[in-house]
Amino acid sequence: MSEIDQAAVRTPRQRVVDLLRAGFLVVVLLAVGIALWTNWEAVRSDLGRLGPAPLAAATLLALFSPFLTVLGWRVLLADLGSRLHIASASGVFFVGQLGKYLPGSVWSVLVQTEMAARLGVPRRRTAVCGLLCIGLSAVTGMIAGLPALPVLLTRGQVTLPWWSVPLIIVVLLPLLWPPLLNLGIRHALHVLRRPPLDHDLGPAAVGFSSAWFTGSWLIGGMSVWALARDLAPEGADPARLLLVAVSGYLLATGIGTFSIVVPAGVGVRDGIMVLLLATQLSLSAAAAVVVLARFLTVLGDVVWAAVGWLWGHSHDLLPES
Repeated sequence: MSEIDQAAVRTPRQRVVDLLRAGFLVVVLLAVGIALWTNWEAVRSDLGRLGPAPLAAATLLALFSPFLTVLGWRVLLADLGSRLHIASASGVFFVGQLGKYLPGSVWSVLVQTEMAARLGVPRRRTAVCGLLCIGLSAVTGMIAGLPALPVLLTRGQVTLPWWSVPLIIVVLLPLLWPPLLNLGIRHALHVLRRPPLDHDLGPAAVGFSSAWFTGSWLIGGMSVWALARDLAPEGADPARLLLVAVSGYLLATGIGTFSIVVPAGVGVRDGIMVLLLATQLSLSAAAAVVVLARFLTVLGDVVWAAVGWLWGHSHDLLPES
């Protein structure tokens, strides 16, 4: 049995955890569904007010955002010792990304690991790269989203001290420090009884990949802003709307990424975004923006996964059924 097959075997405890996560996801989706059902008339009215230009802009931005993420993933994999062409990297990364919508913690990484192995990339290297991608993208999203934290904590009613956000950033930045990252990788591989990597992750790789991840977050946030701007009431503060839409999206998605209880942060990200957007929009308009933003996110994942699947299928990279 290969490493990928061994990793896919679930212990009884892991199956119980998967069952609990699936049950929690059902509860979250039911709660979201009930909330939308009871307010659907108002939400539908707000969706109908969206103009074609903002909708097209939001869609294009949402589709472009994931491409920057694969560039960051490719930088990390290259620094660890395996440089893939952008077409190969996209095929491996995007097909695996659909695994984040499944209960469980490893499906995205497992699929990426198996596909990359057919390109000669060691499984351990791809697995570490996948986990690093998740962690670094979440941390960069949280850091870039911190300006919206005071709005979330106080619902926009109280101004927190100016030094509170820089203080939190100082606390989070060490997580991007290469020596600390490499120490964590070595410790994790030791705990898993796996041999260490051939060499440590370099500062340039951490810096460039973090820049790509941040760019992806910002473009995704601009997609939300394009929708929110079109539904904002007259007299809304443009700067505050930009803050809660862009920085709020980054904060909500970062928190959702760390919320491993539910796949893809479903419900967590959306609830936080509604709270933030409702400080500038009506509740129904905020819900309309969040519903459409979630749809565009899924659409982007599916479109890119289809492209990756076609490329992977034509190059015999897909796992055998």
